[in-house]
Amino acid sequence: MRDEQSSLDSIIGDFYYKEHSMRYDKKILITGGTVFVSRYIAEYYVAKGYDVYVINRNTREQSEGVTLIQADRHDIGDKLSDLHFDLVIDTAYTAYDVETMLDALESFDDYVLISSSAVYPEYEAQPFKEDTPKAVNKFWGKYGTDKIEAETTLMDRNPNAYIVRPPYLYGPMNNVYREAFVFDCALADRRFYLPREGEMKLQFFYIEDLCRFIDILWNEKPSQHIYNVGNKETVSIRDWVRLCYNVAGKNAEFVNIYDDIEQRNYFSFYDYEYYLDVTGQEQLMPETKPLVDGLSEAFEWYKNNMDKVNKKPFLEYIDKNFKERRI
Repeated sequence: MRDEQSSLDSIIGDFYYKEHSMRYDKKILITGGTVFVSRYIAEYYVAKGYDVYVINRNTREQSEGVTLIQADRHDIGDKLSDLHFDLVIDTAYTAYDVETMLDALESFDDYVLISSSAVYPEYEAQPFKEDTPKAVNKFWGKYGTDKIEAETTLMDRNPNAYIVRPPYLYGPMNNVYREAFVFDCALADRRFYLPREGEMKLQFFYIEDLCRFIDILWNEKPSQHIYNVGNKETVSIRDWVRLCYNVAGKNAEFVNIYDDIEQRNYFSFYDYEYYLDVTGQEQLMPETKPLVDGLSEAFEWYKNNMDKVNKKPFLEYIDKNFKERRI
């Protein structure tokens, strides 16, 4: 009996050793790797035991466990020569970004481009589907059209690549002043200045869910190559603010702003409501992290990393222009 148990332990040990070795032998290249999306992705795959390379100019602190390839992505030279990557995850903004990366890569298997929902024009029927015509969006402007060109260039040169189009990404490492702005208001016990009644809806996607979906694309290789990704449910900005206050241990009190002014002066989002159809994602990954849980994790990260967020002068604008409405 003891010999049988010893043999079983040996088999299990060999299995885990081989699985870990197979993972570590697989190389992943991530463009960037120092800010929010690309940094989180890099650390996600390091934690899973993969051999993770990042390519950037080395102007910021690097994540622990990555291998740095120091280069401007537009001037890589031969720094990717003699390297094979099992997966390339690209956060490219432009067609030129994609072209220079593909030109520099000597050998790779799979390629995932993180694009954006900004490729859809605001006037098309919603929810936006993957085959909705792409065009300039008046809220996103050049950012969206650059992403369209990046997608087109990639699919022209590598039809087997995958493209994901998220809505608003959130979670730990988010350096964009969105949930962090609301956390600041909550921590300062401020009333929250809400556009109108707060009925505008937003769609979010937790950063780890993005990584999980990339895993699925990589491992399952579905025939569909372009996916909208995001939570199936939208949330009103009023409810979103309430959740942000709640995870910070506070209750939100609102001041409703009905003035005809640009709400981006005092709020984190444009006055633009849109919704992605994520049916394709749901078929491959039915579950996503509940928004309250994701915001809780974002708040825990933010408490210790407030200096890593690019803050905008929303509070200054509020204090200057809405002073008479404060208690």
